[in-house]
Amino acid sequence: CNLAGCGAPHAVVPSDNSAWRGLLLVTSKIAFMTLTLFPIRLFFAAFMMLLAWPFAFIASMGSAERELEKPLSWWRKVVDFLLKAIMRTMWLAGGFHWINVKGRQALPAEAAILTLAPHSSYFDAIPVTMTMASIVMKAESKDIPVWGTLIKYIRPVFVSRSDQDSRRKTVEEIKRRAQSDGKWPQIMIFPEGTCTNRSCLITFKPGRVRHSVYCLFAIFKTCLFYFLRLEILWLTLCQFHNFVEIEFLPVYIPSEEEKKNPSLYANNVRRVMAEALGVSVTDYTFEDCQLALAEGQLRLPSNTCLLEFAKLVRSLGLKPEKLEKDLDRYSQSAKKMKEKRVSLKEFAAYLEVPISDTLENMFALFVENEDGVIDLREYVTALSVVCRPSKTLETIQLAFKMYESQNGTIIENDLACILKTALGVSELNVTDLFKAIDAEEKGKITYDDFYRYTEMYPDFAEEYLNHDQMEVENCLKTSLPAPNGFCTDFSPENADDKKNPLQKKLN
Repeated sequence: CNLAGCGAPHAVVPSDNSAWRGLLLVTSKIAFMTLTLFPIRLFFAAFMMLLAWPFAFIASMGSAERELEKPLSWWRKVVDFLLKAIMRTMWLAGGFHWINVKGRQALPAEAAILTLAPHSSYFDAIPVTMTMASIVMKAESKDIPVWGTLIKYIRPVFVSRSDQDSRRKTVEEIKRRAQSDGKWPQIMIFPEGTCTNRSCLITFKPGRVRHSVYCLFAIFKTCLFYFLRLEILWLTLCQFHNFVEIEFLPVYIPSEEEKKNPSLYANNVRRVMAEALGVSVTDYTFEDCQLALAEGQLRLPSNTCLLEFAKLVRSLGLKPEKLEKDLDRYSQSAKKMKEKRVSLKEFAAYLEVPISDTLENMFALFVENEDGVIDLREYVTALSVVCRPSKTLETIQLAFKMYESQNGTIIENDLACILKTALGVSELNVTDLFKAIDAEEKGKITYDDFYRYTEMYPDFAEEYLNHDQMEVENCLKTSLPAPNGFCTDFSPENADDKKNPLQKKLN
């Protein structure tokens, strides 16, 4: 099902006196609603949740934990109806006076799994309460007072962060329920795995289920994130009427080819949903956002190739989180080869993977010219950034070890190679930075020299590696522009550079 259009009022940008008056009017209305309508609605929402709690508690009272994993009996279906009525009253009190539903919800026997997108706010709970479908969520949620009882009632598939085998168990549990011939309630999955701004559909994960992880990079940012979500809740409850539309698309039955290729199946489902929503698709994932927003002394530019590189690494079945421990081994191997360049066949042997279109695309990111060979040291440097995006100095130190001479020094060209690879750009001018580090004008520097300089001038990147020095045309300019200003569209049918992978690097 597709969830469309509920949330806070649009921002007002004043440009003249009438606009300022309009802004003042909107602010006054919000202030008035905050003092009158908002507390009433908040009270009714809390009351309805408390009213629903006894039904959910009685339905699960006396049941052992294993009993909660059995399919619903007939009397639980009666409780289902009552809870749906209470939850609908709660949404009604919240300003969702009517919910426009398009299409028909498939029966559990027709489709055991519902896929909902985009996942953008608290109000994505509306289709959950309407359908009483089971969801996938973290195990800690069941211990929350009142809310935990309601959650346990809908028979969620719990994911435990402390259990390293939890992902496999989650997939097995979903398979078990999906193959019950409709005895279990439908399972509703948010395949994007995290909240987005609704401007595009991010990567759907085939063959795996993820719980939402709002992992920002400092306590302050985490608090700010939840504050913004509460602000959306506040502004929405301040509106007299909130519009929401839920569309149930026809059941998508995989073809024989899609059954053999889960990635193809997931991409095609996403494309159908994106067309129904009228939005673009992007192969960026939550991990890519972590990479792009990682805090470090080298912040990645918005046009970096490393986002595409990270996508290709995962497409090859290589998991960055598991590759980190192998970085030293990779770097030692690359250091032994020094400036010797390798072909595509040698690169495949180095990674111990077969030659494929994905590998060719990755290889093309590091090809300097049309001779069709690459420097493995660049690959290891880029891999280090992807594996540990916030540990800038560890990546630089690793790269120094690969490029340094016998006396532990590098020259300006080596530093340029290291930094442009770490930033994912095709050209970078480091002359001024090298001169600043090489105060004695020896024409070479060590990692200790570099480290001391960064300790004295932690903002060196902004001063010496500004984006004006980079080429306007970089390896991602061949992709279509993003509708939301951040996510480039890497859809297979739109990526012109796939016809000529070398263009990625040559641009």
